[in-house]
Amino acid sequence: MFSIADWVILSGGWRRRLTAFCAGAIGALALAPFNFLPAMIVPMTVAVWLIDGAAESKTGIAWRPGFRSASLGNAFRIGWWWGFGYFVAGLWWLGSAFLVQPDDFAWALPLGVVALPAGLAFFPALGFALARLVWAPGASRILALAAGLGFSEWLRGHILSGFPWNAYGMALGDHLLFAQFAAIGGLYGLTVLAIVIFAAPALIADRKAFPSRDSSAAGWRAKVPGGLVFALLLLAGLAAYGGLRLAGGHAGVLASVKVRIMQPNLSQDAKFSPNNGPSILKNYLSLSDRSTGPKHTGLADVNLLVWPESPFPFLLDQEPQALSEIGKALPPGTILVTGAARAEDRRQPDGSHRTVFFNSMQVLTHGGLILDTYDKVHLVPFGEYLPFGKWFDKLGLRQFVDVPGGFEAGHNHTVLSLPGLPDAVPLICYEAIFPEEVARAVKDGASRPGFLINITNDAWFGRTAGPHQHFAEARLRTIEEGLPMVRGGNTGISAIIDPYGRVESKLGLGQEGVVDGLLPKNIPAPPFTRAPVLAGILSWLCALLISLMLRRRV
Repeated sequence: MFSIADWVILSGGWRRRLTAFCAGAIGALALAPFNFLPAMIVPMTVAVWLIDGAAESKTGIAWRPGFRSASLGNAFRIGWWWGFGYFVAGLWWLGSAFLVQPDDFAWALPLGVVALPAGLAFFPALGFALARLVWAPGASRILALAAGLGFSEWLRGHILSGFPWNAYGMALGDHLLFAQFAAIGGLYGLTVLAIVIFAAPALIADRKAFPSRDSSAAGWRAKVPGGLVFALLLLAGLAAYGGLRLAGGHAGVLASVKVRIMQPNLSQDAKFSPNNGPSILKNYLSLSDRSTGPKHTGLADVNLLVWPESPFPFLLDQEPQALSEIGKALPPGTILVTGAARAEDRRQPDGSHRTVFFNSMQVLTHGGLILDTYDKVHLVPFGEYLPFGKWFDKLGLRQFVDVPGGFEAGHNHTVLSLPGLPDAVPLICYEAIFPEEVARAVKDGASRPGFLINITNDAWFGRTAGPHQHFAEARLRTIEEGLPMVRGGNTGISAIIDPYGRVESKLGLGQEGVVDGLLPKNIPAPPFTRAPVLAGILSWLCALLISLMLRRRV
């Protein structure tokens, strides 16, 4: 009987490319904000059949040795189309940033919604080719796919400054029950498990899995591939581990630390200009002191106030009037952590001077005194600076943030010292999506910090999937590190999150207001924090070794 698997394996030309593209695109439905977990079955299952069909001929398609250049090339090419579909569907919202200042950037919109996904697609293309190298009959090829794609995802998170956004593991990572495994294996461990679990249904179509048409119990057992049973048990095991961890995990709160997050929901249009600076600041102060009920009467009972990334259309540390107004509004004992661009004059080797700019996080107290500053280390390419800037300058291009020369990267991650409060690890914008960098930042402190503080400005992307995906990525860091997070976003999503990833209080996307709550306590460092790099490498290495062991039995 001709099956869907046969059709995918035997397809060629544009049908094969379209199948790969559409299958990859369906996978985006498993990510935030949709979070439809079964959707990831489609791309992973089809990926197995596509690689089955990458052999040099149409005979013995699934089982031909994978070391020949033709089959590797076929796997690479079809993997590119599969990845292109996945990234176009998952990252289409990047186009919104090009329309914030359409006169300057609308022409470049195809670069964000087509060129970037096209470039990222080379990573799954490599993953398909690597998997094909060790391809063999049966369940071993599921592990081969996990090893190949798992390794290519790890590379994607590190090469050219890294971009681990929407790793396949996020299909599990935005479901609190399954996400608890990140405390052991981190994002890349989740990614390997996700590939194994969601690719296993491909085994149902294997003819060797259907040796009998017997309707007896023994016949039905023969029809169920062992690899699929293993994947279901793996998913059940993840759920059981997550359930036990959540049931036994109650970090509690610091009753003496009251947190307020101010979410202004300010758009990135012409209203955000230096001329409107005074009125913008006035709105921030008024919103921050808003009474939200008997337990939250304003700033008088707040210990930690958080404002989002780059909320001012001016350099805060060069505006004495603004510092004075903030200082007067802050009661004694209230600490403000806010985003702010800052400038620094640097002497050049030739004796000249150059002004450099930083995307920073600053700590202020009563009286307008700046106590501490953190400069963002991992900048957004093309958003905050231009890679190969001299070349792009000649073409008249600039980064999205209109800062002369772009932002300068900070030297290293630092831990913020907050008087009267636990130390905090600062994460500006998408610094929160890099699991290993966050782990290093946590370890940089003299002692274990109390919490993560993430500020961002996702107004560039409107009410699209992007801010939801960003929030899901940031939340996973709390599970990996065993640290709560205070997250402030200009347009959202702002939240207080406990060290198990539970959202204690939250303000949704596109809303104006404040988030109030007590600061959750941290918990002992999870296993992932001891060897964050090794956790990811071991995951795909284990998949590779098991695949090779199973392959020898065929």
